[in-house]
Amino acid sequence: MSFREIVRRKGLSRNTIRKHLRSHADELHYSKWVSPYKLDPFALTLGGWTAEG
Repeated sequence: MSFREIVRRKGLSRNTIRKHLRSHADELHYSKWVSPYKLDPFALTLGGWTAEG
């Protein structure tokens, strides 16, 4: 499989894939950073408003 195809299928950056291939590791362990939603602190209030209306 070509390098570009690996990048396309994994959906990761070229640099991340290149580092993995150079390390000769068996599996790619990559956790994406998940940012919290800005409305999370207000979820209960908003949920109450939608339940009433």
